[in-house]
Amino acid sequence: MKPLNKHTYEFSESVIRNMTRVCLDAGGINLSQGFPDWDTPEEVKEAAIKAINDGYNQYAITWGTPNLRKAIAQRAASYNNLHIDPETEITVVCGATEGMIATLKALINPGDEIVIFEPFYENYGPDTLLSGATPRYVTLHPPDWSFDPDELAAAFNENTKALVMNTPNNPTGKVFSRSEIEFITGQCQKWDAYCINDEIYEYIIYDGTEHVSPAALPGMEKLGITVNSMSKTFSATGWRVGWVLAAPEVTAAVRKVHDFLTVGSAHPLQEACAAALDLPQSYFDGLAARYDSCRSQLYDVLEEVGFNPNLPRGAYYIITEVPHLMDKYGCKDDFEFAYKLIELTGVATVPGSSFYSRPELGQKQVRFCFCKKDETLQAAAEGLRRLL
Repeated sequence: MKPLNKHTYEFSESVIRNMTRVCLDAGGINLSQGFPDWDTPEEVKEAAIKAINDGYNQYAITWGTPNLRKAIAQRAASYNNLHIDPETEITVVCGATEGMIATLKALINPGDEIVIFEPFYENYGPDTLLSGATPRYVTLHPPDWSFDPDELAAAFNENTKALVMNTPNNPTGKVFSRSEIEFITGQCQKWDAYCINDEIYEYIIYDGTEHVSPAALPGMEKLGITVNSMSKTFSATGWRVGWVLAAPEVTAAVRKVHDFLTVGSAHPLQEACAAALDLPQSYFDGLAARYDSCRSQLYDVLEEVGFNPNLPRGAYYIITEVPHLMDKYGCKDDFEFAYKLIELTGVATVPGSSFYSRPELGQKQVRFCFCKKDETLQAAAEGLRRLL
């Protein structure tokens, strides 16, 4: 048998999705995988049903229906201060997951490097390798998940093609400040590197925090690339409707890659996404308020039980520091502890090392998600209190 792609030996299957399977087998409470356990808004579901009944059941235009691209452009202008041409600067894709790999495949040539902040969402490392680039990692340091400007500057060189970031951030809950993003985009401009930002949690922010889109800053018109999706904003992670916003020449390349990866996202769900993006501002305000309540509920019990949680400013995850609990239960690393936690409490989490290029940086951490109904979080709290 001839060798398989060498890069497939350099990473594992998704640890997050594996923990979901372990949780299901144990009949546990899934605080590992970041999907809401409440349903998509009724009006959005009704829009999907109407689109199906109205005959939107064949291929859409490969790079997205006109209705959806128009809705994305309007929302980007009003919320992100991004003025996007829906005809030449938007590619609708099968979720932000495809958006990221399609973008990297469109950009990368042999010898290119990509700068990635860690801890990172687990797809970014494999995406970099599969696109043929070499990753350069820059560490975010708890408790505020700040980065060392000198370390970031040193990661750039003449081979740097892009920087990949995620704000609000999974897994840390960090929301990069305007000054941090100005420094990051300054480095991108200095080295003529793209800044690819995953903004899938853009509406889930707390404590008056500001969401800043790097592509909207001066000088980033051609270098800024925004990846997004309806998944988290509209509790529709199974619909797989996302988009990439970029300058026309980049968009043309992304559209080619997207065409031969997936052809297109589901036509009726694109029509429903257009309706979702047109929901009143009260919906988006209510979303943030709901998640703020969930955040408090989980954070308080984690602090009570002794998990040393880091309070997130955005998204819906909490990273905890658990060396003392690992010692208490005789666990040599975060994976052992995650399995032990399901055994003792019925609550599934994600081992922290899966978010780092160097596992030792996260071997004393686990990540919880709080995108769950009150009753789910209450059941999780009861389970976790068994550790007291």
